Amino acid sequence: MSIQNKFRGTGVAIVTPFKKDLSIDYIGVEKQVEHLISNGIDYIVVLGTTGESVTLNETEKTELVNFIKEKVNSRVPVVIGMGGNNTQGIINNINKTDFSQVDGILSVAPYYNKPTQEGLYQHFKAIAQESPVPVILYNVPGRTSSNIAAETTLRLAHDFTNITVIKEASGNFSQMMYILRDKPKDFIVVSGDDAITLPMISMGASGVISVVGNVFPKQFSDMVKLALENNYPEAQKIHYKLLEFIDYLFIDGNPAGVKAALSIMGIMEDNIRLPLVPVTSKTHKRIEELIHKI
Repeated sequence: MSIQNKFRGTGVAIVTPFKKDLSIDYIGVEKQVEHLISNGIDYIVVLGTTGESVTLNETEKTELVNFIKEKVNSRVPVVIGMGGNNTQGIINNINKTDFSQVDGILSVAPYYNKPTQEGLYQHFKAIAQESPVPVILYNVPGRTSSNIAAETTLRLAHDFTNITVIKEASGNFSQMMYILRDKPKDFIVVSGDDAITLPMISMGASGVISVVGNVFPKQFSDMVKLALENNYPEAQKIHYKLLEFIDYLFIDGNPAGVKAALSIMGIMEDNIRLPLVPVTSKTHKRIEELIHKI
């Protein structure tokens, strides 16, 4: 399978279920993997923000990745979140990782220390030179306070053949269009924001790395497929059906909303690690109403 086909369509940033004692609930992990694959998603992203990766220790991360690789069993591609604001630390992590059955890494822009565009370029250059698998850039300035400018994305895309994708969650349509216009032929852009996936595909994006796909994998992946086939009237119907639900998933933070939804559906318990907390009772009630409506 080509890189473009591996990361085309609907990737899902999988949640990490916890038991009441906040240890990882591996029965819940397996149920969620099967829920996603049986409902048509195209690939799974482990250790993303939605997976509460920053609250997992190194042993938990390794065990979780190995467990998911075993349960996926090469049925869909698997991507590992591997980013941060310490470049050398990421490189050290790459060098000690077992990349068997791993199809790529998702690397978020450095947060908090706010590098310049040259700093961002050098950061991702160092990662690309060490990574044995394709690198997906992740631009989410709302979380990182560090925007990867279009010029920097394009420079990286042209200079490194294993930087193959950007997950764009800047919300800046002008920036996204410059990337789509000037990117190398084999470089792809995917949405990092469920609510704007449809318009991004209309501009030339190739899919999404989704949160709502955890809850409604069939509906959301169907919407993405329809849009990629230029069947926008049918895609719009699903988009607008899910729109309010998507908003409510994020009202009290991610993944608090998606965990509430999955607990309502009986897939996992609604447990989340601090500093995040469960959604309010008001939000929970509306999420439940919208699930029944959808």
